[in-house]
Amino acid sequence: MKKPLAAVSLVCATLAAGAAHGGREGAEGRLPLRVCSDPNNLPFSNEQGAGFENKLAVMLAGELGTRLEYTWWAQRRGFLRNTLDAGHCDVVMGYPAAAEMVLTTAPYYRSTYVFVSRRSRKLRVRSFDDPVLRHLRIGVQLVGDDGANAPPAHALSRRGLVDHLVGYPVYGDYRTNSPPSAIVTAVAHGDVDVAAVWGPLAGYFAALQAVPLDLTPVQPPMDGSIPQTFSISIAVRRGDTTLRQRLDRFVRDRRGDIDRLLAAYHVPVVEAEP
Repeated sequence: MKKPLAAVSLVCATLAAGAAHGGREGAEGRLPLRVCSDPNNLPFSNEQGAGFENKLAVMLAGELGTRLEYTWWAQRRGFLRNTLDAGHCDVVMGYPAAAEMVLTTAPYYRSTYVFVSRRSRKLRVRSFDDPVLRHLRIGVQLVGDDGANAPPAHALSRRGLVDHLVGYPVYGDYRTNSPPSAIVTAVAHGDVDVAAVWGPLAGYFAALQAVPLDLTPVQPPMDGSIPQTFSISIAVRRGDTTLRQRLDRFVRDRRGDIDRLLAAYHVPVVEAEP
């Protein structure tokens, strides 16, 4: 996940500055929409532009009446420092809402960790407290070069299920296509019985498997102090308030288009907490 998974200065010629000085008047004179993105991280993004964050960036550039430019960088430790904060780009299309290291828009979706299992197994696991988990091999995502755990791994470990866990690094082998997909493939192949996976990743790759998979949102959405659902926004550098205002308007005005885009990628969307 990106926070959950993951889980962002030089300000030079940014879109915000261009807007403030009228630089967007005239198609040829408009500054580009400069986006920082991972070149190998479906369903979010890749260098071929096939991810939903890529499609969202195309929508945004069209709304702003400008062209799109990418800085490609693997989204792992040091991503923000080497891209957004270094002034190589101005926007990250998916980042946890209200993150401290960046300025974020209103969320454009909220998703959840889900249990993924083969439909033929009829497991119907919904909670970390389901007693059937004590008899299963459980795939979990590992985040970070130091092997840090994603929220479900913490929840399952606290319940004494460490011996049942099989870890799948979010970053994985970067020589392969979209390495985080390995955990969903493992469920389809029967290498694990069930896996707790960040929703957008699970939904997209489950739809590509040869066998039907069930996705069930983790309940409850808070496990003690550890959230299992997260709101995702568009991020800009701290201080780029003018640019954030433009992006907030985009998120508000294009809500229907954004929702249709997420549905096309099988992103499980949940309502925000009241």
